[in-house]
Amino acid sequence: MAQWTSAVGAAQLARLLNSQQDRPAGPGTRRPPAYRALADGVRLLVLEGRVPVAARLPAERELALSLSVSRTTVAAAYEALRSEGFLESRRGAGSWTAVPAGNPLPARGLEPLPPEALGSMIDLGCAALPAPEPWLTRAVQGALEELPPYAHTHGDYPAGLPALRSMIAERYTARGIPTMPEQIMVTTGAMGAIDAICHLFAGRGERIAVESPSYANILQLMREAGARLVPVAMAEGLSGWDMDRWRQVLRDAAPRIAYVVADFHNPTGALADEDQRRRLVDAARSAGTVLIADETMSELWLDPDVRMPRAVCAFDPAGSTVITVGSASKAFWAGMRIGWVRAAPDVIRSLVAARAYADLGTPVLEQLAVNWLFGTGGWEQAVQVRREQARENRDEIVAAVRRELPGWEFEVPRGGLTLWVRTGGLSGSRLAEAGERVGVRVPSGPRFGVDGAFEGYVRLPFTVGGAVAEEAAVRLAAAARIVEDGGVGAGESPRTFVA
Repeated sequence: MAQWTSAVGAAQLARLLNSQQDRPAGPGTRRPPAYRALADGVRLLVLEGRVPVAARLPAERELALSLSVSRTTVAAAYEALRSEGFLESRRGAGSWTAVPAGNPLPARGLEPLPPEALGSMIDLGCAALPAPEPWLTRAVQGALEELPPYAHTHGDYPAGLPALRSMIAERYTARGIPTMPEQIMVTTGAMGAIDAICHLFAGRGERIAVESPSYANILQLMREAGARLVPVAMAEGLSGWDMDRWRQVLRDAAPRIAYVVADFHNPTGALADEDQRRRLVDAARSAGTVLIADETMSELWLDPDVRMPRAVCAFDPAGSTVITVGSASKAFWAGMRIGWVRAAPDVIRSLVAARAYADLGTPVLEQLAVNWLFGTGGWEQAVQVRREQARENRDEIVAAVRRELPGWEFEVPRGGLTLWVRTGGLSGSRLAEAGERVGVRVPSGPRFGVDGAFEGYVRLPFTVGGAVAEEAAVRLAAAARIVEDGGVGAGESPRTFVA
């Protein structure tokens, strides 16, 4: 059972079901009975995360009217879903979506491989590129030159080095968002920032609204903090957020926090437009919800003609509603564990005070290295190289997957580091398991959802190119054949999910 119950209206569900009709059927597929097609359609919506788990479905009569089918057809579809574990009902309370026990299989492939395993396994589990040189070496050398004065202190700077806080504030101001150093706290990566925010604002049992799908590691962080996750389905394709759904969730669930990635969303690559950003900030302010805007991908536009919208915090410059999280880890290097928070000064003071019981502060040498990059122009040069490398990798992995797996569907994002792929009806969890056997590690869709959604997806990062990208696609195709042939699991046949 999901952690918050939403409702899906009859008209909304009919619209979602009708949108599936454009998808091509598999070769030789016969048209199923009407009730079976309806049940399969609802099941797929749940597994793709477009209808949340524990969402209350419309009454049989209402859905029948919206779909122009008989009530008997809807009743039979609901009964089929109940027998398969995708629907639960209680007399007088209605019916709501579910995921059957044991589904999905454990999702694998996000943990970084140890270096000694990289020779035999292609790792598509981690969306991070190697360090950009020579800028990493130069930044560390520059940091060492600046270190002596700090070495004569205790070395604990809970808010971050004053020089780096000022530099980050200046960079926001240069983007048209006036910012004081008092609005900045330096953290140990973006994960450290979001962990601190969640502990400050959301105690155990508090509701947190999250995009569905969303960044897997953040979802797990929030689960372990005891949050009740409220999934909000993304709009179709790369068009950002479904604002009708966001308004409904913020109004009805009143979550304490909402977490969003507006800039080249991980995993879908979607880019929220400026109007969506403004409307979401207004809706969060009206609901009394703290909006965490993760902009760790904001500098990773890959196509030269991309016009970036204003930052989410531009619509709340004082930082009373929007708390912005940034990081050096995606744009520069994952090994550079430097992140930051931009918020109202009183929020920063509270975060700094709470840090005494967490990690006390962020390593000084790495802060000096990032400050050197910002102050010398090395950051801009390094990030430009990252964009070129990621763009080349993106184009090569896209071409390889289209060649080896023509039945897989995706839209090519114009930035970020990830491709969100619908796997032609195959179980993403089983593909991940089969991939381990043929030498490619890939994260399955359920890692990025709440309560088992997105079983028919995998995420592919732009971290390999050339011959490695081609070989990765060949191995993924081999994994797909294993799943199609029933070769995954002890005596089990693979699950496929087809509308």
